[in-house]
Amino acid sequence: MASCFLYKRREFITLLGGAAAAWPLGARAQQPTKLPTIGYLGTASASAWAPWTAAFVQRLHELGWTDGRTVTIQYRWAEGRAERSAELAAELARLKVDVIVTGGNAALAAKQASSVVPIVFALVDDPVSMGLVASLARPGGNVTGLAINHADLAGKRLTLLREVVPGLHRVGIMANVEYPFAVLEVGEFETAARTLGLEVIRLEIRRAEDIAPAFETLKGRAEALYVVGDALVTTHRIRINTLALAARVPTMHVVRELVEAGGLMSYGSNFADLFRRAADYVDKILRGTKPGEIPVEQPTKFNLVINLTTAKALGLTIPESFLLRADEVIE
Repeated sequence: MASCFLYKRREFITLLGGAAAAWPLGARAQQPTKLPTIGYLGTASASAWAPWTAAFVQRLHELGWTDGRTVTIQYRWAEGRAERSAELAAELARLKVDVIVTGGNAALAAKQASSVVPIVFALVDDPVSMGLVASLARPGGNVTGLAINHADLAGKRLTLLREVVPGLHRVGIMANVEYPFAVLEVGEFETAARTLGLEVIRLEIRRAEDIAPAFETLKGRAEALYVVGDALVTTHRIRINTLALAARVPTMHVVRELVEAGGLMSYGSNFADLFRRAADYVDKILRGTKPGEIPVEQPTKFNLVINLTTAKALGLTIPESFLLRADEVIE
């Protein structure tokens, strides 16, 4: 009887030991594999980038990448502050994300934060002169993306502005002079203005607190305002357009979302489309393509958008021929 008990006890202990040894293996087998991680670094606020983020996420989904299921997206927002972009880029690099998606000066901050993590930019004017890529055709390194060429369009925007603002003689230009490509665009604009015989009033801003005083300087001195786009301007787009409307100054912007926020008109790349295309870059990288082997793309189409509600509030009559040329009319 005693020997039978000892045998059963040994059998039970052996069984228990085997189960204990097998349990961690079974648990490990059931644990989900780590999802690829995208670091999404917005230079402005989440609300300012919302249409572009939605376009990016939708395209990712079409390509088989769904946040929380097949990929993880870590969002960070710099709120229009360049120093914050640098901090957040460094944070994403420390997290060892699989790719960083960003734009503007944050692309440079991301490259400075890591020479290993792949980086895809969507809103950079001249990536070669910024030192982001070796060339458009062969970027090399860990960075690639989509250029926007906004400075080159300054003259075209000014010509369009003259068409809708009768008797335009003096025009203001507002730019964040801390952003190198904003300064470049100001130079292109001033050259075009001289050619057209227009007087230019330069309004330099560096932070949000500079916006209201800039409009005080502008008041009564200009018949229109050209607003150079960047993260600071995008973040404070509603405030800028509200002050412009109060001063009864028609505005020209570089992107439709600022017209949607109350500006008069814009001419430039379709940013939502750029972010959709950025998702294709991310898809290739997550599937093994090196970023340095993916050529930088440039926009081939530029959209003219006009806000008729703002035009009416300013007492402007937009020529029918102009409206027919517009890609989008906001009413």
